[in-house]
Amino acid sequence: MSFFDDGEETQSRPPTRAPRARDGSARGTEPGSGGPRPRRPQQSGRSLPLDQHTLMVRRRVAAGVAVVLLIVIVLVVSGCLKSERLQALRNYNRNVSLIATQSDEQVSTPLFSTLTDAAGKSKLSVEEQVDQLRIGAQTLAGRAKGLSAPGGMSAAQTDLELTMDLRVEGLTKVAALLETALGGQGKQASTLIAGDMEIFLASDVIYSQRVAPLIQQTLASNGIHGLSTASTRFLPNLGWLESATVSSRISGKSSSQAGQPLSGHHGSALKAVSVGSQALEPEPALNHISAGSSPTFTVQVEDAGEFPETNVTVNVTVTSGGKQFKASHAIEQTEPAKTASVDIPVTGVPLGAASKIEVQVEPVPGETNHEGTKNTYLAIFGS
Repeated sequence: MSFFDDGEETQSRPPTRAPRARDGSARGTEPGSGGPRPRRPQQSGRSLPLDQHTLMVRRRVAAGVAVVLLIVIVLVVSGCLKSERLQALRNYNRNVSLIATQSDEQVSTPLFSTLTDAAGKSKLSVEEQVDQLRIGAQTLAGRAKGLSAPGGMSAAQTDLELTMDLRVEGLTKVAALLETALGGQGKQASTLIAGDMEIFLASDVIYSQRVAPLIQQTLASNGIHGLSTASTRFLPNLGWLESATVSSRISGKSSSQAGQPLSGHHGSALKAVSVGSQALEPEPALNHISAGSSPTFTVQVEDAGEFPETNVTVNVTVTSGGKQFKASHAIEQTEPAKTASVDIPVTGVPLGAASKIEVQVEPVPGETNHEGTKNTYLAIFGS
């Protein structure tokens, strides 16, 4: 019947067998195998994976680049650190030099200027000025302690702080004695002040023998050359270490005014002689002087001793044609280590004749060494 025929048509048909190959095996199966043949993986459009050798080479190159970069970074950082260290050393030397210079100019110089002839000034004014200088010394000491000492400068820094502390200590002690020194007990106070001056001397020695050499040694060890460290000398001269000298300088009375020369070194030195703008050359040089028959000699005299001197007499003698033409003049006062000038006119000097000029500084009381107080010049005077 057609009904049953239709039912059989609707039943699923068995899967069609794969066509057999010539060898009798079905296509898509391996010979001798009843299952399907495995498919081979298809290659995609992506690149093939790197082989192990290439990968190792690339890693080694990358590692080498990283090492080179690291070395470059280390060298750059090391160079920067070295540059900063050298600059720190230079800055330290500059700061120390500045403090040392300011200690001399802003404290020492005005201090001893104030102490000189202090008895002839306002007592209150002198005490206030010295106290202000003490405060200035404390400020400089604070600045010294605030310095950042780079590597190798620690010893110099310690000695610098000691130097500045000693100057504060000396000023404090001197300031405390001024009232006594200016109040009628000058002799007793002068002895104590002279002792305190040794503190200033100690500060000078520590700086010159420790601070400056240590700084220079550290600079040199770091390859820094040609950079100087400023010197400092707080105590102007050793005369301040003697009580008699301190008394003389504070009172303003020189040794000659006191009637008896103070113990110590006294003396003057002839430094130069000129006529107008012409400096004279000592013999055997022949000087041609165009100053007429009445030349004026300018004589420079230095106080080569430790004390102020008064009425320092200078003599000029011109010998020409068998005659002598003399003139003298006294310098009112000289100060230790300072030069004073005096003009001495001489009249009647022959023109066109060979002349001999003798210039002499007379000895001051207490002077024992007369070297350097006299000189001779040869000249021809013209109009």
